[in-house]
Amino acid sequence: MFDVITIGSATRDVFLKSKLFKVLRDPKHLEHIGFPTGEAQCFALGSKITVDSFVRSTGGDAANAAVTFARQGLSTGMVAKMGDDEAGREIVKELDAEGIAVLNAVHAGETDYATILLAPDGERTILVHRGTPLQKKSVLLSKLRAGWAYIAPANIDVALMRDIFATLKKNGVRIALNPSGHYIAHAMKDLKALIAQSDIVIANREEAAALTDVPYNDEKRLFKKFDALVDGIAIMTDGPRGALASDGKTVYRCGTFKEKEVAARTGAGDAFGSGFVAGFIRSNDICYALRLAAANSTAVIEHVGAEEGILTKKDFDNKRWKYLNLDVEPLY
Repeated sequence: MFDVITIGSATRDVFLKSKLFKVLRDPKHLEHIGFPTGEAQCFALGSKITVDSFVRSTGGDAANAAVTFARQGLSTGMVAKMGDDEAGREIVKELDAEGIAVLNAVHAGETDYATILLAPDGERTILVHRGTPLQKKSVLLSKLRAGWAYIAPANIDVALMRDIFATLKKNGVRIALNPSGHYIAHAMKDLKALIAQSDIVIANREEAAALTDVPYNDEKRLFKKFDALVDGIAIMTDGPRGALASDGKTVYRCGTFKEKEVAARTGAGDAFGSGFVAGFIRSNDICYALRLAAANSTAVIEHVGAEEGILTKKDFDNKRWKYLNLDVEPLY
């Protein structure tokens, strides 16, 4: 039996970095023409852009999380759709080198593919091509036996996800859920039912606002309502500002570790979520788990590629990661 199984997506990522990828911040005008964040990444139309660096790597929520668990010394399996193509075979080979077992059948079709355009400051735009979603016939439900499951459902069919949850619960597997944008946009009712069955739920602040229908800027009310959706541990990440966690009795507010450099932010959320769950599996201690989560996220940001900087157990013992700014207070 595995310590943990990850379920979600696996992609072939290509990172392109160029000084000519410009970030524009102009809320007044950009929001009006369809950029809701008021920011845009731009380059000259019709020109030939020089790319300063080109990196290929494995990505995707389930694959990134699986690497965290494996490097933290946990026996790890993964369920994610990969096509019977060169990209799929490369992903399987790289996961095998990390000691990760692929537990689903690889089927015909295309592997998910992402091109990440990196601006000089590490911010990025991700262009994703998603092939056929994970098929029920490819998932070997009998193999879903583990202490924990870490689920980032991507665009997996809702009916299949219900079957997966039912099997995991029947087998006594504890569940950590990292909701996907696809479920938030298209299957909110089903997602809330899955949240109710989960032991740990990790969402970023934008996702939490969508789940609760509370304004993004009302942090206190937003987190309180998000926490009320979760019977176990609720975690709301907030990028460079850190994260909030609650076990229903106590609120933990953590900061971040200082980056040596910001190479790319892709994979930072996966690194935090899987780092927290790995730390909690190892220690059953929220403070320890938040420290590992923050360290893992920072280490990933310092490298290009969602898995390049993921910490090993030995890496985490470095004195750099010994102290994290962390406040603990009663649940408000």
